[in-house]
Amino acid sequence: MDLQTFMKDRKKLVEDALFSYMNAVKAPEVLLESMNYSLKAGGKRLRPLLVLATLKSFGKSEELGMPVACAVEMIHTYSLVHDDLPSMDDDDFRRGKPTNHKVFGEAMAILAGDALLTHSFEVMEDLLNYDVKPIKVVTLMKELAKAAGPTGMVGGQVADMEGEGAQLSLQDLEYIHRNKTGKLLGYSIVAGAILGDATEEQISKLEQFADHLGLAFQIRDDILDIEGDAAKIGKPVGSDTLNEKVTYPSLLTMNGAKEKLEYHIKEAKRILEEIPLESDLLGQLCDLIAKRDH
Repeated sequence: MDLQTFMKDRKKLVEDALFSYMNAVKAPEVLLESMNYSLKAGGKRLRPLLVLATLKSFGKSEELGMPVACAVEMIHTYSLVHDDLPSMDDDDFRRGKPTNHKVFGEAMAILAGDALLTHSFEVMEDLLNYDVKPIKVVTLMKELAKAAGPTGMVGGQVADMEGEGAQLSLQDLEYIHRNKTGKLLGYSIVAGAILGDATEEQISKLEQFADHLGLAFQIRDDILDIEGDAAKIGKPVGSDTLNEKVTYPSLLTMNGAKEKLEYHIKEAKRILEEIPLESDLLGQLCDLIAKRDH
């Protein structure tokens, strides 16, 4: 299947499911408005699409992965709401719109992020309605908590903040991005594989694939922060330099960063070729990440 067709069709399905879950939430109106404001801000929905693309690659119904896809997107969105806060990256715009705290205030933005994070695990429980075995649901919940928590995304965010204005090695930088960005991307792929009844060997290979893909995603992000079009990115370029963050271009030069990006994409594709899959969607996603402009 052509990746662009897949992404267009499945993105709508993900968003329909996402807001179906949100419409069922009974909570204070202003809280729901704040949560939905950031969920509806758009974005590529890359993490949910990775869940569904992996499931399809194992010949399974993509509908089976919808609770996981929506839960991952809620956690990703919460992380962006909190990242934008004045106490963190202090960004005024996200995806071309004022950031959550600029519209609803800092306190409500914090609470909206908290609500998205915790509600994501309630959404995961819906897997039981797809006849997923309870032990598998618990495993998926545990792995999501690890990917998003202190040994994953949050730990990476802490290392990222502590690294501002500091001298970092390539190893330090890769630790930050393996955790801050890579763990949730990787979880999306592995969760799809678990739901797709992949073997342990296949899951191990996909973990290696996801590691390269996550680093490639972040390198491309760093490049776009310098060379990107603010209108397409949805926020001003140069924020990493302003915040004195070490990036791949600052550490390796722009040419070095682009070479490193090419290396990780090639390695991801090489590993993917070792796994028998029913579609080439994950391979096409490698090319999308390498060439994306926002």
